[in-house]
Amino acid sequence: MFDAHRRLRGPYGFGGALLAHLLPAALERSSEVVARHDIEIRAAAPDLRDQVVARWVPLDARISPEERILVPAPRRTLRIANGITEFVRDCGVALGVIAVDNVDEADGTDRELLATLVRRSDPGRLTIVACSSEPPPDFFRGHRIKAALAAPVEQGDLAAGYVASDGVLDDPRALAAYRALPEAERARMHDRRADQLAATGRLSWSLGAIPYHREHGGDPRGAGVEALWAALDHCMREGFLEAAADLGERGLRLAEPGAPRWWNLLHGTATALAGLGRRDQARELYERARRASVDPEVHSASAYGTAMLDARHPDPARRDLGRAGGWVNEAIAISGLLPDRAVRAFKLGFDLNGKALIEMRAGHTDRALALVEEAIDLAERDLPPGRHPVHRMVLRANRAQLLTMLGRPAEALADMDAAVAIDPAYPDHRLDRGNLLYRMGRPEASLAEYDEAIRLSPPLPEGYYNRAQLRIASGDLDGAKADLDHVLELDPGYVDAYINRAGLLVQLGLDERARADVTAGLALAPGNPHLSCVLGQLEAALGRHEKAMAAFDLAVSGAPGLASAWANRAILRYATGDAEGAVADLTTAIELGEDAALHYNRAIALKDLGRFAEAMDDLRRAHDLDSKDADILKALSES
Repeated sequence: MFDAHRRLRGPYGFGGALLAHLLPAALERSSEVVARHDIEIRAAAPDLRDQVVARWVPLDARISPEERILVPAPRRTLRIANGITEFVRDCGVALGVIAVDNVDEADGTDRELLATLVRRSDPGRLTIVACSSEPPPDFFRGHRIKAALAAPVEQGDLAAGYVASDGVLDDPRALAAYRALPEAERARMHDRRADQLAATGRLSWSLGAIPYHREHGGDPRGAGVEALWAALDHCMREGFLEAAADLGERGLRLAEPGAPRWWNLLHGTATALAGLGRRDQARELYERARRASVDPEVHSASAYGTAMLDARHPDPARRDLGRAGGWVNEAIAISGLLPDRAVRAFKLGFDLNGKALIEMRAGHTDRALALVEEAIDLAERDLPPGRHPVHRMVLRANRAQLLTMLGRPAEALADMDAAVAIDPAYPDHRLDRGNLLYRMGRPEASLAEYDEAIRLSPPLPEGYYNRAQLRIASGDLDGAKADLDHVLELDPGYVDAYINRAGLLVQLGLDERARADVTAGLALAPGNPHLSCVLGQLEAALGRHEKAMAAFDLAVSGAPGLASAWANRAILRYATGDAEGAVADLTTAIELGEDAALHYNRAIALKDLGRFAEAMDDLRRAHDLDSKDADILKALSES
């Protein structure tokens, strides 16, 4: 039985307890499995860090707090959940049945972990019972159950029992007794309990129960704020954004504007809220900061944060790049006036990099590159040697991305090499370098980067997805399918993996399985043009021409630049007697990207229309593009 209440140990309260239960036997039976999952274990169970050695220490953990600028993406917790699930599966320790209490009060990390365990575990080997006062999450089936973990307490100890349970005891009598005490006595009880927990030295208590007791103790605006900030800072470094937002909002209710931790709490909370998609709340916090402070660094950071809320909106239609540009210009103007040379170089470079993102998304790649280069020059000229390595790494990686977009891959690779050299254990840049190497026609080097990214990270869907694309291009269809299968096992919401696997299954002649992927993908992304294109192919293969045409029409209207949709609609039009329509669609497909098969198919349709000279031109062009194709050679010999 495990208690998942977030008030006890914060994020991964259940996950950490489960790992602590398994680790001693796992170290004896399968130490290599423990080593393989060191990142996940150390992140979810900080109390076990002295027992699980890190294979490598990331750069972010070796620098001062003010130099940490990378916030893990919300998807990092899915990687951790998958890693824990695989550890539970492979560690050699049987579980059988586990019960998890207070699922309705669990942090998002534990809910995600439970969903992953339920989805990926063999029900014959592991049964999970969810105990909850509210209806259980959708991924559980069955009735709600409420477990009683705490032993009943005597009448005289009700209030003390409530505090000793860290406020999670589900006993109305205990809560009433606690509330009946004088406020000063309640505060003393909370302080004693916090001191007891702190004396254990277990970091997990500092993420849940200790901040709770300190904020209700005798010094909430001092010790309470410090405890909440320390927990928030830990959660932001690990990417536990839901917990960070909760801790920050609680801290802001206590901290006075201008107090030592007030801006730390506000900035951390706004960053977490933005990462969770709660942009309006983040915007309100930045506005609060502007109204409450005259500190130029607060105003610069608030303007930058507000700009990024507009520039980074996941829906391109809802981005306001003009408004974002106005805010980032304000940030740049303030940062450029900061008196300290090193602080100015860092803050101004950071803001210039943000403006580069806005320019890039507005289609002004040259302007974006100039801004990033200005930021790099600032860092090299005005930052002390060795300071802000993460900032330098990000700038070089961003310049590599822009150089790639501008068709300068050799220069891009030099920058990406420099970024990777700063932190070789950062998996995201390994993926980026793999993508660049693939574009440069170096598939073996690209594959090595994807493999390294997979090795460096908890289970990484993006790594397997990129490797699958490379394998498709090299003709390793079975290997590609295995990688895509694993992507969707790790992340059933990965729409692009459904697209690629559906197309691959069509190539392999597995149409019914391809249709299942199309159905699953369209449930996640209704009207997706790529999935609609595959659906059109499947319907056409069954002779259901009207449905196939409707699917292709949807594909070309949703993605006019999707050459395969035009080409496949052309095949259907030709098959149904519309040679003129086939020529029109093939012409559009050829304009989007020349291919021997497209010219050959258009030649066939043109011959049917009696346009023999144009057909011959197409055949000759097809031959130029693929001189060994037997069908093209035969058509030329017969013309």
